[in-house]
Amino acid sequence: MLYTEIPTQRPVTPLLDAIDHPKQLRELEQSQLDQVADELRQFILYAAGQSGGHFGANLGVVELTVALHYCFNTPNDRLIWDVGHQAYPHKALTGRRDQLITIRAKDGLAAFPLREESEFDTFGVGHSSTAISAGLGMALARRYQNDPCDVVSIIGDGAMTAGMAFEAMNDAVAHNADLMVVLNDNDMSISCSTGGFAKHLAAIWERGESVNINDQGEVFVQPYPEWSYNSRLHSSATDAADNLFKAIGFDYFGPFDGHDVQGLVQVFAALKKRKGPRLVHIYTKKGKGFAPAESEQIKYHAISKLNTAAAATRAPKYSDVFGQWLCDEAAQDKRLLAITPAMSEGSGMVKFAQDYPERFFDVAIAEQHAVTLAAGMACEGLKPVVAIYSTFLQRGYDQLVHDVALQNLDVTFGIDRAGLVGEDGPTHAGAYDYAYMRTIPNLVLMAPKDENECRQMLHTAYLYKGPAAVRYPRGNGLGVDIQQNMVEIPIGQAEIVASFNEQYDDSISVLAFGSRVQAALEAAESFASKHEIAVRVVNMRFIKPLDTQILDQLAANTQLFITVEEHAVMAGAGSAVNEYLAQAQIVKPVLNLGLADRFMAQATHGQMLQQSGLDAQGIEKSINQAWNALEQSV
Repeated sequence: MLYTEIPTQRPVTPLLDAIDHPKQLRELEQSQLDQVADELRQFILYAAGQSGGHFGANLGVVELTVALHYCFNTPNDRLIWDVGHQAYPHKALTGRRDQLITIRAKDGLAAFPLREESEFDTFGVGHSSTAISAGLGMALARRYQNDPCDVVSIIGDGAMTAGMAFEAMNDAVAHNADLMVVLNDNDMSISCSTGGFAKHLAAIWERGESVNINDQGEVFVQPYPEWSYNSRLHSSATDAADNLFKAIGFDYFGPFDGHDVQGLVQVFAALKKRKGPRLVHIYTKKGKGFAPAESEQIKYHAISKLNTAAAATRAPKYSDVFGQWLCDEAAQDKRLLAITPAMSEGSGMVKFAQDYPERFFDVAIAEQHAVTLAAGMACEGLKPVVAIYSTFLQRGYDQLVHDVALQNLDVTFGIDRAGLVGEDGPTHAGAYDYAYMRTIPNLVLMAPKDENECRQMLHTAYLYKGPAAVRYPRGNGLGVDIQQNMVEIPIGQAEIVASFNEQYDDSISVLAFGSRVQAALEAAESFASKHEIAVRVVNMRFIKPLDTQILDQLAANTQLFITVEEHAVMAGAGSAVNEYLAQAQIVKPVLNLGLADRFMAQATHGQMLQQSGLDAQGIEKSINQAWNALEQSV
């Protein structure tokens, strides 16, 4: 059925309610699976409305999920979901149905498959393009243990653009592994799929025939039913003499209608009888069954909870600040080119892509390529800007070191989603970029205290002749006025933003980095109002190069240093301060505040900051404890 509204009351789902384990699904008659799928789609609509979260991808795999759990003996047979954006139906069918409304909330279900959460979650995910490698590892391990099972890796066409997926497929053929890959082809990742691989899939469609299999396991070719393939590249694709998957060495079957649960059951039941690497190509529609999501697939990639209006704020998102800066800088300098690994909307680049299409490069889910592509552009005298999330830049680390920094190339990085990201949990947290970037020679790294400073830092990074990065948080700024005239900030120069109780000799210096400057200010002011102690707050601005001059200046009359960062304490910005003080033989007590050495489960951003002691109250409490301990030791 096609639905037009998200239900606010739990729908009536008698068949679904009787499934607490996939074995109960497998006890149903095959003719009942259409009803199960319809009930599951209704329930996903309801649950997503209650919890918010990923939406379109989950609606698109309802029939596929039902068919997989019906045909395969899960959890003994392994299902590996790539990325995990589409795992809600899987969770609902594997004993977590009634918990689904808690997804992404503190102490609720994780946003993605999580091994600790369920034996049915065979591999923890959150980043894309890992499913085939993980599935191959499982298949080879079970072969070695002489304990065979069916292993199925489910991956989207967007995720297939990453080189890792093809590395795994190549290796699967080398080992003649018993591995089934289900390619869920909806012409989307978060944005529309792009590049040569999308053209190849479109070419397969244009042939107008399907590689099928009958109940006896015999392969035959037949015309496949008409299906509206929405690729923006479809019209430019041409008939292909070869099939890429077959050329690699996979047995190829498809394309099949991914919303025909009866047909999928027939396909999977037949293909279970075959061995070796097999690829099943299905076509689905992201947002299937919910009319608004079918027509606006990018908008409905994820949704917020129903009846929870976001707090009214005039403050722009940091991604919007980046997007506006990008357009403004491009208007002044024709050398600017912009690159994104499939994150145009999330990185605030839609307007730039519209205004400067010839200068915009969406390279699909290919972070390593994005970084080295920028390096190549810089070699030719242009000034590329790479927009990337902190957690995804981890995937392009070698390229950052070897291809950009080693050659001291003029590449600017706008690093979004730095620090904690709330409900998306640890897979998406940008908790390690200070650590993995401040060790790289030639690279300048900075973090803004607010949205205006973000704009000016991006301009500063762009003007710097070499690799430079600005890392900024997810969400809205503080609501400060944004100076349209762009001003270069002196490289490596911090600023004292507040001084309290300057009349007293005893003093504390709070060195705050990026998003924690405002909270440190509030904490310092509150602490100073209760103690006869001078307190200074420094916006450090630069993680590398560190402002050692201001550290020398402050050390002369500081009894206690406090560093504050929304980043792992280990090897973070506070560690950089410690290293300098030790090198300069400045012996002062230092307290480093930041994220503990553990992965944090999902919660709201505010809850995560509170748990970490990085909100204003937590910072003040730590300052108070450190000062009391210092006084007692004297």
